[in-house]
Amino acid sequence: MHPRLKLTVWWLLALLLAAGFAGLGAWQSRRAVEKQAMLDEAAHVLAHRMPGPLSAAADPARARAVEWAAGEGRFDARGPLWLDNQQRDGRVGVRAYRIFISTDGTSLLVELGWLPLPGDRALPAIERPDGVVAVRGLLSPPPSAGLAIGPALAAQGEGWLMARVDVADVARQTGLSVPLAPRVLRLDPDVPFGYARDLVLLSNTLPPEKHRGYAVQWFALALTVLATALILTFRRKTR
Repeated sequence: MHPRLKLTVWWLLALLLAAGFAGLGAWQSRRAVEKQAMLDEAAHVLAHRMPGPLSAAADPARARAVEWAAGEGRFDARGPLWLDNQQRDGRVGVRAYRIFISTDGTSLLVELGWLPLPGDRALPAIERPDGVVAVRGLLSPPPSAGLAIGPALAAQGEGWLMARVDVADVARQTGLSVPLAPRVLRLDPDVPFGYARDLVLLSNTLPPEKHRGYAVQWFALALTVLATALILTFRRKTR
């Protein structure tokens, strides 16, 4: 191969690699900004706790927003849902969910809290409060799913084990005749039923500072590739 052609190919590869690293850095930076904005919004909401209606959970225009909501309704008779691979205080467990139908007809998932998972991975029983109950808590997007690999949920006994919270799949596989709201209700820890819980939004995913750290690393790799290409080019010319 002609030296100039070889050099051109080398630079094209270097530029493509650097662009790829820079793209990953930009993505990590965007995720940091998005998550920080969500945390700031949640802090404001939790400081005031001005309740809105549960029907707000079904507003597609507010699907990524965080709001305080309260209302009444019944827990659906369908089985429980367990979100797998959830950690709390260094212990592995599941987050318990049930479908809730508010008095205004809104269907949404309610997070009841966290339960430990024994060594044999026997899924714990999840209570279903009877009758009309009052609920309140934080309306927020479902927990971050990361890479969506494989099915979102699978039937397990009387309920469903979820690898991630996909409300469309939950509605389809549980046989709901109406769509589920895109946001879930994270119960106020003071509500007198459910399990161990808090209102920390990013307990099982990367916080903004981690995304910023990864962004710096990807941008540094992009600069390293370009610097290496320049050094090798000048050395070649010197020879």
